[in-house]
Amino acid sequence: MVKNNINFKVQKLLKQNESYLFLVIIAYSIFITSLNSSFLSLENLFDLGKSSAGMGIMAIGVFMVLLSGGIDISFTAIAISGQYIAANVLIASGVDNIFFAFLISCLVGVALGAINGLLISHFKIPTLITTLGTASVFHGALLTIVGTKAINSAQLPDCFKAFGAKDVLILTKANGVNYGLSIFVIIFILLALLTWLILKYTMLGRGIYAIGGDINSAVRSGFNVAKIQFFIYCYVGFLAGIAGVLHISLIRYSNPTYIVGTELSVIAAVVLGGTRITGGSGTIIGTIMGVAMVTILNNSLILVGLSSYWQNFFVGLIIIISVSITSYQSKRSIGNIVFR
Repeated sequence: MVKNNINFKVQKLLKQNESYLFLVIIAYSIFITSLNSSFLSLENLFDLGKSSAGMGIMAIGVFMVLLSGGIDISFTAIAISGQYIAANVLIASGVDNIFFAFLISCLVGVALGAINGLLISHFKIPTLITTLGTASVFHGALLTIVGTKAINSAQLPDCFKAFGAKDVLILTKANGVNYGLSIFVIIFILLALLTWLILKYTMLGRGIYAIGGDINSAVRSGFNVAKIQFFIYCYVGFLAGIAGVLHISLIRYSNPTYIVGTELSVIAAVVLGGTRITGGSGTIIGTIMGVAMVTILNNSLILVGLSSYWQNFFVGLIIIISVSITSYQSKRSIGNIVFR
């Protein structure tokens, strides 16, 4: 009985996309470490975690959208809008407070996300068309109304720079140099945990899975699809607002043309993590692993002697392979149902 139970658990584990992705991450990390022994050092892992936290937070938002059967192209435009507006408001008002910056950026993010949510949930416009259009509207409005001038490090309020340097765990190397675990990573983990709790233990989370699986069945089951969709896109905006502040704190520079154009890398990470692009299936753990894989890939191209331009090639390849696997799995499931 115990042996059968163990075999069942092993077989279940092997069926999960996360298991294979975990093995790929380990194998690829070992390969890169053979080229550069410092790659798997704790210091480098902390640095990778800090640099990928903003992308990870946006990936959580994309995960929620894909899970519901939709797609969002506008989240980067929302992130840069929240970031740039927050920075300009702080400079104009003379208020040097990171919490105020988060408040402004998140309010901008939720407001822009609500526009997406309204168009999708009440006017029934397809998600791809909606967010493709609003991405251009949001970014164009930012450049036209707020401005195009970049904010350099000298002009940037000190709260961003202090927040970007804040570590929650500080360690010391043998040579006396300090390094630490950034607060960015903690924020990413907390938001991932919050999202997992919503999906796991609330009717809202069940509704997100339901409308991603079959929107008509979700309606017949009593879920308010319009309200759920509106929440999803507001939540994406909220997360994008946080990611925008993390980005400006990381690079200590704000340019209204930054971030926009990186959507495919984030979507690729989520799809690589096992979230079906057709909706209804995916996990937050898989999303985190997908972000880790894309981050490791992006940071190791130079080590293996490839140009950084290969990043676009691999991102596109990841999306094609992941979508192909999803399509094959769907056809196989339908085939099994028909056979039975």
